[in-house]
Amino acid sequence: MIIDCHGHYTTVPEEMQTFRQAQLAKTKDPSKPAAVLPHFSDDQLRETLENAQLRLLRERGIDVTIFSPRASAMAPHSGSPEDNVAWARASNDLIHRVCRLYPKNFVGVAHVPQTPGTDLTAAIAELERCVNECGFVGANLNPDPSGGHFDAPPLYDKYWYPFYAKMVELNVPAMVHVSGSCNPTFHATGAYYIAADTTAFMQFIQSAQVFKDFPELKLIIPHGGGAVPYHWGRYRGIALDMKLGELNDLLLNNIFFDSCVYHLPGIELLMDVIPLKNILFGSEMVGAVRGIDPGTKHYFDDTKKYFDALKLDEKTRTQLFETNAYHVFPRLKAQLAAQAK
Repeated sequence: MIIDCHGHYTTVPEEMQTFRQAQLAKTKDPSKPAAVLPHFSDDQLRETLENAQLRLLRERGIDVTIFSPRASAMAPHSGSPEDNVAWARASNDLIHRVCRLYPKNFVGVAHVPQTPGTDLTAAIAELERCVNECGFVGANLNPDPSGGHFDAPPLYDKYWYPFYAKMVELNVPAMVHVSGSCNPTFHATGAYYIAADTTAFMQFIQSAQVFKDFPELKLIIPHGGGAVPYHWGRYRGIALDMKLGELNDLLLNNIFFDSCVYHLPGIELLMDVIPLKNILFGSEMVGAVRGIDPGTKHYFDDTKKYFDALKLDEKTRTQLFETNAYHVFPRLKAQLAAQAK
């Protein structure tokens, strides 16, 4: 089975974003009409998927996508705490419907509501609901709810501990994934995402105490880890200079990387630097890069083709495409079996 660990519902009906805009407008100006959550028929949802996500899954030979709401639309910096709770719940409910419509192809991951300056109580509650009621197998955790100002506590701060504790209790991982950028310094997907991925890794080096306190915690750093594989020597050297020990021992029981790297040399580097057990197949299709590479004539985000070009042995392919996902998402196998019924 080929499992894509990183998918977002980027083709969600436009009316969802209209609802979000009306919700935010009402909060800014109470005289505005109340936002009305749109209703979509099953056929409407099928249309958004059959012509995009599902078609590409079939064409590329991918069996399952671990699927969450659109990352850039989470936008916790935009709304009030109440807005963000309602928005997360509505977005997750759509993912739940997609998983019920296509139980063999999609498994849910939660968008949890986070608002700058608030604690994680609402995020924990939505994580519990999504796992216990909707069968979701993980969450996206935003390390920078400010949308590009990086003023939240670092990921090793005790601020995050209640969420980590709930992840361990529920036996689910989180993908460390920012949302849209409100800071013009950062292009959202080209600069902000990669900067956040790299920053998250460095924060965990700065205090590996997190993984001593939560030895079962599992976190995925997306987009191939940002700059991490390319600068592995820098980070390894920093860790050794800080008398923390080797990175493999320090972090790689708990941190994993996806393969959303859109050229063959990048995939080769990832495979050369990061241990196989820490790499999850992912493509983030219909996401940050949607076009066709004029050199290869293939979609940039068809990451399976890069691995196919490496001519991996069957044991390596099975670990990369399937068993690593089962390890990082411990609920995944049982959830797929339950959905298949």
